[in-house]
Amino acid sequence: MDRSGGQALRVLAQFVAGPLVRERLRPHRDWLDVRFCAESDDATFQAELPEAQVLWHVLRPLSASDIERATRLQLIHKLGAGVNTIALDAAAARAIAVANMPGANAPSVAESALLLMLAAMRRLPQLDRATRAGHGWPTDPAPTEQVRDLGACTVGLVGYGNIARTLERILQAIGATVLHTSTRDDGSPAWRPWPDLLTDCDVVSLHLPLTPTTERLLDRAALDRMRPGAVLVNTARGGLVDESALVDALRAGRLGAAGLDVFAVEPVSPDNPLLTLPNVVLTPHVAWQTADTFGRYLDRAVDNCRRLRDGAPLADLVGPGAHG
Repeated sequence: MDRSGGQALRVLAQFVAGPLVRERLRPHRDWLDVRFCAESDDATFQAELPEAQVLWHVLRPLSASDIERATRLQLIHKLGAGVNTIALDAAAARAIAVANMPGANAPSVAESALLLMLAAMRRLPQLDRATRAGHGWPTDPAPTEQVRDLGACTVGLVGYGNIARTLERILQAIGATVLHTSTRDDGSPAWRPWPDLLTDCDVVSLHLPLTPTTERLLDRAALDRMRPGAVLVNTARGGLVDESALVDALRAGRLGAAGLDVFAVEPVSPDNPLLTLPNVVLTPHVAWQTADTFGRYLDRAVDNCRRLRDGAPLADLVGPGAHG
C-alpha cells in the first residue's frame, strides 16, 4: 500500500546538505521530497515540521511539544544509534515509528576513538602549538618519561557493541591488550566487572548509550578508581561522565589526559572548563561524521522511506512503539 497517497513523501532532514548528499538523493526525487534544515535553525525547523511525514534526526533534541506540532509525522529516523535526544514516549503516544541505524557509524567512530586516544596520549595539541610557535626541540623530559605506546597499553572498552568491537580489532592489530565490560559477564576472558576494568586499564574508552542507568556512570568515585595517569576517551555521550569531577581529576593530574568528542551540554558552552585544560583533546561531536558514514546513513534512510511508502515493515525500530 502506498501510504503517501501518490504524492512525494515529505522528509525534513536536520542537517545541511552538501553536493555529495544531494547527488546521492537525486535518483529518488520523483518520490522523495527532502527539505534540509541546519540544527541551529529553529525557525526553519518549526516552519517545516508540520508538513513533514518523515524526520531524519541527528542531534537537536526532539521534544514532546515538537512531536505534537508534527501532525503529519509517521517516522522519526535517527541518523545514528543513540535515541536519547528523542521524546520516545511522546512519539509512541502518537503512533509515530522511531528507527535508528545500529552499526552504520561504527567504522568512523572507532577510528575517531583511536584518533583521540593517540592525540591525548602523545600530546598532539601541545606539540602542534609548540612547533607552529617555532620553539624548536622540546626540552621537557615528560614525554620520554610519561608518554606511552598505545600498543604497550591495556585499553578498556565500556560497552561492547558494534563500535567497541570494531575498535577492539584495530587496537589488537597494533598490539594493545583490550578488555571490555558490559551489562553482564559474556564468558570472554577479556571481560571485566566495571570496577576492575577501571583499575586494570591505562586507557578507558566509553561506548554506551545514555540512559537513566548509565547517566554519570563515570562519577567522582569511578574516576578515582582509574589508574594514575590514565587516559579517558568518550565518543559516546557526554552525560555518561560527571564533567566537574573529570575537570578536577585532570587538573590534579590524577588522570593523564582525556579525548572528548561529546559533552554534557551540546553544543559545548564556551565557558566549559574542559576547554581550558592543556591535557584534553576536543572535537565537537563529529566522530561519526565522514562521507562514508553519511553514505550508509542515506542508504538506510531512503530504504526506510521506501518501506513507509510501500506499507512494508520498517527496519530497525526502537522505543516503546517498536513492537506495536
